[in-house]
Amino acid sequence: MVLRTFERSDLDSVAAYHVLPTVQRYVFSRTRDASEVAAALNIMRGHVNLQRPGDTLTLAMVRKGDKQVLGHVSLHWSDATAGQGEIRFVINPAFSGQGFVSEAISALLDLAFDHYRIHRIFTRCDGRNHHSIKLLQQMGMRLEAHYREHALFQGEWDEELHFAILDREWQRSSKIKELPPRHRVA
Repeated sequence: MVLRTFERSDLDSVAAYHVLPTVQRYVFSRTRDASEVAAALNIMRGHVNLQRPGDTLTLAMVRKGDKQVLGHVSLHWSDATAGQGEIRFVINPAFSGQGFVSEAISALLDLAFDHYRIHRIFTRCDGRNHHSIKLLQQMGMRLEAHYREHALFQGEWDEELHFAILDREWQRSSKIKELPPRHRVA
């Protein structure tokens, strides 16, 4: 898998997953038809770099062999003074469970901590999204907050979970993963 910025030609691939009810349940902005998907794609095409707080970098997850867009990941620079960033991710359910999101988040965390020198990355997750919860825990992110029925989201009370990881925690977990099994510290 490779990460790259979005292109106009990605419209059909993005529409294939972005309008699905199983995806819409978890995304911030709804897309119900081709014009709304096109508008969302245009926004994502403009997210190409982080230069100041408030900027977002959004990258398409693309399978190497057939160049299929599988989903996308975003890094949002939320606070410069405190060195805070937020990641978001969406995958076409047809490709979930194959390690693509884990690979993409790992690359995004490396970029956030090593290139942009962000200190702390957090992400929000719907409490019903058990696959994402498990993935974030496996990535070494810790649950910092659980908001029960805190807001009406798409007509339902949501359960929002906040996960986070610090730069030094990510660096430590990355080094442990590189060690041969007999040298790993539990």
